[in-house]
Amino acid sequence: MNLSTRLAEKLPGILPVSSSPILRKGVSELRLFSIANQSRRLRWGLQKKMVWSLERAETCVVSNSCLVHPATEAYAQEAIEAIKSEKVIAVPTDTLYGFACDACSLEAVNRIYEIKGRKLTSPLAICVGDVLDIKRVATTNHLPHGLLDSLLPGPVTLVLQRGESSILEKSLNPGIDTIGVRVPDCEFIREVSRGSGSVLALTSANLSGDRSSVCVKDFENLWQHCAYVYDAGLLPSGRAGSTIVDLSKAGKYKIIRPGSAEQATVAILEKYLLEEEEEDT
Repeated sequence: MNLSTRLAEKLPGILPVSSSPILRKGVSELRLFSIANQSRRLRWGLQKKMVWSLERAETCVVSNSCLVHPATEAYAQEAIEAIKSEKVIAVPTDTLYGFACDACSLEAVNRIYEIKGRKLTSPLAICVGDVLDIKRVATTNHLPHGLLDSLLPGPVTLVLQRGESSILEKSLNPGIDTIGVRVPDCEFIREVSRGSGSVLALTSANLSGDRSSVCVKDFENLWQHCAYVYDAGLLPSGRAGSTIVDLSKAGKYKIIRPGSAEQATVAILEKYLLEEEEEDT
């Protein structure tokens, strides 16, 4: 017995579905409503799952006080606001992951020393967004024209005299008249430095004396001390860090730390006729 016959028996006085266009249309609409309703429920369920998945992929909550985000342009403004609020953030560079803050904020600088367990007598380097910004913090007029642009951006820290017009606070690296300056070949940290309106204090993201960090997992035990951690994946240059070269004396250079780019750095310095400074005896 088909559905039309059963409906006709249960509803006396009503014509069989097969012989009633109105009833036939009603049954069809009922079926369509059921299918549409099931489709809406399925679609809503998928939408909720998609939203949840996107939220999980976009933001990973590590603790109540720290978030890990990708080191992309979308999060640069967030990092800039954290720097302006005197917070410490963890950022990638072209060599290692580092802790960064506003170099002109004594509170933020002291926070970095606390996080690392670093002696206050150990100086911090600074990071600027562009080569032209170096003159805001250090003396460069004794250097051959074009040298800075040949070395930077890149995996090199230049040690220079601060100079009387430096915008840096005297409380940063007190008693030291030179400053290590970086312009990393990493757009994220450079954009943060530009947007901060200041310069960044920068040091490796690890406890003092521990190995350097080439991925965010390397310093996971310190995430809780940062406002944000910005993840650029595994950094490819190894753990040697930047090459540190002293250019504070006219016509001379001195390699303080070989780092990851010593050979290329020396080649550029000698191209500009700088001579290696002799060791004191």
